[in-house]
This record gives sequence, C-alpha cells and structure tokens, in this order.
Amino acid sequence: MPRKYLLDFEKPLVELEKQIEQIRELARDSEVDVSQQLLQLETLATRRREEIFKSLTPAQKIQVARHPQRPSTLDFVQMFCDDWIELHGDRNSADDMALIGGIGSINDRPVLLLGHQKGRDTKENVIRNFGMAKPGGYRKALRLMKHANRFNLPILTFIDTPGAYAGLSAEEQGQGEAIARNLREMFGLKVPIIATVIGEGGSGGALGIGVADRLLMFEHSVYTVASPEACASILWRDAAKASEAASALKITGEDLLKLGIIDEVIPEPAGGNNWAPLQAGDSLKKAIERNLDHLLSLDTNELLEQRYSKFRVLGKFIEAANIGEIYKEMPEQVE
Repeated sequence: MPRKYLLDFEKPLVELEKQIEQIRELARDSEVDVSQQLLQLETLATRRREEIFKSLTPAQKIQVARHPQRPSTLDFVQMFCDDWIELHGDRNSADDMALIGGIGSINDRPVLLLGHQKGRDTKENVIRNFGMAKPGGYRKALRLMKHANRFNLPILTFIDTPGAYAGLSAEEQGQGEAIARNLREMFGLKVPIIATVIGEGGSGGALGIGVADRLLMFEHSVYTVASPEACASILWRDAAKASEAASALKITGEDLLKLGIIDEVIPEPAGGNNWAPLQAGDSLKKAIERNLDHLLSLDTNELLEQRYSKFRVLGKFIEAANIGEIYKEMPEQVE
C-alpha cells in the first residue's frame, strides 16, 4: 500500500511503489499472472529502502523521529497490554493530555506505564499540545510514579517530545520546579525504571521522565539537550544551519551509546517504525522484558546504587587532565 506521508529522502521509492500498486491493480482486474514481476519489484524496493535507512544523517533521523505516523506511547501500550487503565490528573490543578500514564501488565507482570503523547493530525496535536507537557503533566507523572513505588510496580516510560512547554502559563505554574522535582524524586524510587526514547527526546521535557536504571532508544530516534533548530539559532543566529547542528550535537543512538548516555539501541524495521509498527512493538517489548528481568533480580540497595552511579559518571570524558589546557586558553576566566 502506498505511503501516506513520504519524507524527502524517501522520494526515490515513490516510482517503485507506484509500479507495484499498478501491477497489483492489474492482477485484481485480470487473470494475468504477475507474481514474479511483483516479487522482483518488491524485493528491489525493500533493498533500496534498506540502503536509504542504513545511511541516514542525523538531520534525516530527526525527520524519521518526527514522522506523524510513527508509533506513539498509546500505540505501544495497546500492543503490550490488554488491561490498560489510564489514570488522570495531578491532584492539584490539571490533567495534562501531553503526558499520559496508567496501570497495565506485560506478560501478567503489573507495571506502571508513562509517556509523552503526540497527535496524528493538527486537531489531535492541539489537544495533546504537540507532546509538550506542562507542569501539571510532570506532577501527574510523579504522582503515578510514587503510586508505583508504594505498590512495588516497575515503571516504564516512553519519551517522545520536542521539549517541555515553554509558554508563559507553564513558567507561571513552575515548569522548572516540576521537572527538577521529578529528577530528584526518581533517583529515590525503589522500583526498577526503564525509559525508552521512541521518537524525539528533547531537553528537560525528556529528562522529566528520563531518570532510569536503563535508558533504551530506537535506532532512528533522537535524544538531545536542545533541538537542532534552537541550537543553530543560538550559535549561528541561523535556524537554516539545523542540519549542521544536528551532526555536532551527537543526538543519534549510535553516538549516545558510545558516550555512555544510553544503554541499548533497539533496531528498527527498514523504513522506520512507521513502516512496520507491530514489528517495532515486538522489538521494544522483548528489550523491556530482558532488561526488566535483570533489574528485578537486584535488591533495592543494588538498584539504587547502580542508578546513582549510572548518572554520576555522565560527562566523564571531560577529565581533569584536559582542564589545565582549557584554562591556558582562557586565563581571564581562571582569575
């Protein structure tokens, strides 16, 4: 079936897909055997798709991560759980639709599931605020995580946001405080936490549910301190240099695995998760089950110590041996 939404670098596949669809229509309308021709074209299309997606640049991976048909948190929850019950509200002021959570079970193991939720179209994106949570969303997430801690439920979080909402109302309601509180409290939770970047992991909005014992990431997802567009605007006063910024920021799973920021990269189907969402869901479920089995084998003290150590060493590539050289180049700042 032809794609509803093609990215720029996928356009070489358009002509092949048209030919495949035309041959399928011919087969439906006549008794001509075109199975061999159809197989050849489908094989060629698969091979070209694999070639394209094996050599994506960081900027192109951002496009895949933002694809409107990419599976969302609710999509994965529906794939994993038959008994999902969504829980609402921060018990303070609001129920943020951009960050959802609830109770479910994976293979009869009760868990708490949390994640950012984007929309499929403009109307739904407005309702979901494009996946950008407000303070109420992070306070709801913390309320649910404390509930999981109380009842000994492992916590699974799914990160997919360009960042926390940066509007005036969010600042007035304490956006920074809400995220900072989540960071602090998540370190002390006595249950296993597994976070997965399923799409776009941006800034503090991602970190607000990202303090985890295991941080997983899909192959074509991105995880960054700031969007490449914002970075380019800050550094070069030119958002058009976003592609340059994307390469410099080291936002891909491969780069972040080398830096020790994430723990595992989950392979995606050729064409991205939007091409074969059920296959993507199966890969994610297996990765979660494998990591959860290991974490549940640890006692509470081991779990908390490993979580603390994991984050304590981030940035270890900036060592004291290099500080002297940096100071030599910046003597006025040493004083």
